Amino acid sequence: MEYIKRDIDPLVLEVSKSYSAVIITGPRQVGKTTTLRRLLGEGRRFVSLDNKENRRLAQTDPELFLSLNPAPVIIDEVQYAPELFPYIKMEIDNGASPGSYLMTGSQMYRLMKLAGESLAGRAAILRMSGLSQHEIYGNGACLPFALSLDALQKRAALGNPIDVLGQFGRIWNGSLPAHISEKHSNRDVFYSSYIDSYIDRDIKEMVDLKDEYLFRDFVRAAACRAGEMLNIHAIATDVGVSDETAKTWLSYMEKSGVIFYLRPFFNNLLNRTIKKTPKLYFFDTGLVAHLTKYSSPEILMNGAINGSILENYVVSEILKTYTNNGLEYYAHYYRDIDSKEIDIVLESDGELHPIEIKKTASPPTELTSAFKVLDKASIPRGVGAVICTRKELSALDKGTMIIPVWTI
Repeated sequence: MEYIKRDIDPLVLEVSKSYSAVIITGPRQVGKTTTLRRLLGEGRRFVSLDNKENRRLAQTDPELFLSLNPAPVIIDEVQYAPELFPYIKMEIDNGASPGSYLMTGSQMYRLMKLAGESLAGRAAILRMSGLSQHEIYGNGACLPFALSLDALQKRAALGNPIDVLGQFGRIWNGSLPAHISEKHSNRDVFYSSYIDSYIDRDIKEMVDLKDEYLFRDFVRAAACRAGEMLNIHAIATDVGVSDETAKTWLSYMEKSGVIFYLRPFFNNLLNRTIKKTPKLYFFDTGLVAHLTKYSSPEILMNGAINGSILENYVVSEILKTYTNNGLEYYAHYYRDIDSKEIDIVLESDGELHPIEIKKTASPPTELTSAFKVLDKASIPRGVGAVICTRKELSALDKGTMIIPVWTI
């Protein structure tokens, strides 16, 4: 199986030269371990805490574990043994060389909290998601998404133009390396096994799950609402659990990186904003398509969720361009009590950039009518965009770009 070069590779190499500990977090099977072993695995011990014997020793006698697995070492799924962190801290404080401890973990929030408590200032923590569109279909260097004409032209030059059906093929195929590389070519078996592994290795570690089939139904109900404003009560009702249980289960899904949220944009000068309800997205649209039982890109393209899953794909791809460069992203959505909506409000370089996402190839000018509400904010409005299925980069007017989805 050929290794798919990752956009985060240069960043991993860079931080491993200046930090004694490097932690890569992200959902299961996005390529964390493969990346570390390929880039920095030569001459380095590898130990996985998915192995219960390794895990037991790391938990009960972390000092002995590190003596048996001395630096330089890769420790996989390190969140299972937080007992290791104080001892790694001591090794770093005693002069451990850069790149001594490379670690991965799939319970993102838990791992970041544990590492923050013990390794604050001593570890570089990087976030990794599934393969980006650029990694699978593009070429050249990874560029953070930006709305200047020059940046968009550079991005288009690195992409691979495709029609709307081809775009939905990308959405349907998803972003998980083992499937994209055809190591596991049967898509349905792959995603079904993925969910089994996710429940067994992540969810059951966080909660005493009495009915895993009910939880599977819950994940499917959430997938049916990907790209929408979160409605906890509706998801709970679909599967027959309490709102409190639904809230707890969603928090587990977020902590393990399966879902993420865009929070509503709020500014003191925009007093009609809906301030609390986030929008729900899945990290992988292939998983959404599998859970919602769309059997082909053609059916998905014409199905009831085509708009919301396209939005999910675009939002996740934009965020990947930032995280793969080690950058924080400041993205929100806008909706007010007058039902004015903007799919993404991207804050960058002191400006607010409003973005609409639509399946159409010929967006009408009225799609951007809500953009002007941002003129009342304390931060100036910059160039906006409609991201859609048009094949070439264009513009609605001097302040609004038309951006093909394939360029992101």
